[in-house]
Amino acid sequence: MAKSKSGSGLVYSTNPELRVAAAEEVQPSLPKEQQRLRVVLDRKQRAGKVVTLVEHFVGSDQDLQELGKLLKNKCGTGGSAKDGLILIQGDCRDKVLQLLKEWGYGAK
Repeated sequence: MAKSKSGSGLVYSTNPELRVAAAEEVQPSLPKEQQRLRVVLDRKQRAGKVVTLVEHFVGSDQDLQELGKLLKNKCGTGGSAKDGLILIQGDCRDKVLQLLKEWGYGAK
């Protein structure tokens, strides 16, 4: 018997020889210089509220969370970080772009 939550579509099987693939492997983070981050302003599906998005982060979820936390602290606002996307509340494009370049990230 095997149960799977790996996203393969398989829920349950009585086949004793079935091997379920390991959970999603951790993607290694690219070095800061190789990151090509894009900083954009967005207000879609947010009831007119403005947010700053940092898109295209390639790396582990832990590194994404750390970068998101640093940006939120430096901007003095709230936000979130998940799925390669950092969301900062408010219009902080200039400050976020300046901070990313200071820290050595490739951003525009």
